[in-house]
Amino acid sequence: MEYINHIQSAVDYITSKTDFQPDFGIVLGTGLGALVGDIAIDLELEYEDIPNFPVSTVEFHKGKLIFGTLGGKKVVAMQGRFHYYEGYTMKEVTFPIRVLKSLGIQKLFISNAAGGVNLDFQVADLMIIDDHIDLTKENPLAGPNLDAFGGRFPDMSEPYARKMIDQALEIAKIENIRCHEGVYAAVSGPNLETRAEYRFIRTIGADAVGMSTVPEVIVARHMNLPVFAISAITDLCDPDNLEEAKIENIIAAAGKAEKGMTTIIRQLIAMQ
Repeated sequence: MEYINHIQSAVDYITSKTDFQPDFGIVLGTGLGALVGDIAIDLELEYEDIPNFPVSTVEFHKGKLIFGTLGGKKVVAMQGRFHYYEGYTMKEVTFPIRVLKSLGIQKLFISNAAGGVNLDFQVADLMIIDDHIDLTKENPLAGPNLDAFGGRFPDMSEPYARKMIDQALEIAKIENIRCHEGVYAAVSGPNLETRAEYRFIRTIGADAVGMSTVPEVIVARHMNLPVFAISAITDLCDPDNLEEAKIENIIAAAGKAEKGMTTIIRQLIAMQ
């Protein structure tokens, strides 16, 4: 299958540049790139140089694959991710996750920026994701199944690893980081939601809403890859008191939440 050949071409290129074998993969979301500063970097590869790799078109997403050590563990970090709203298919959005798994990662850590639908949240809070609702328009597993990676109908009874959730909550408690546990709703974007849509999202049980993460999680679970995911709450989505969302404020809020998120991910990886 052409798609599998594309994955293998990307893997072949990467392994021709390094013999570094990562144990864990990290996806860094909007405004949440400071974790890279904690990585003892072994190698950086530009996305545009990797065969068949998408290239981020979002101005605040860098495009590098970074290999190094974090918390005493070997990691590969995606500094910049891809979104359906950029014009990519969901198979293209999740292509890097297939590549990371093929490089040998054992667990996947994902961060994102999200809007707070739960009215108990505050801007710059963190939310550890314990479940999700997929409201996107395309499933990355649609089409012929990639039997080499997983079964046709992957189980989603525990999309986010319970043990890592509990470990992360304990870290947040010890470090006095304001952190919640909740449900993430994924939408296609790029527009933000209407007041009626926020009411709907809250009614169906979500605590936060964003435009990423769930496709990568679906693909990771298809490959039986344990996942930990965490959101920085960058704006509040109260339909009765809705303010105009400004991207500069969202980026600033992500930056404010970044220190706590970095602490949780760094310590969590060290515990694995």
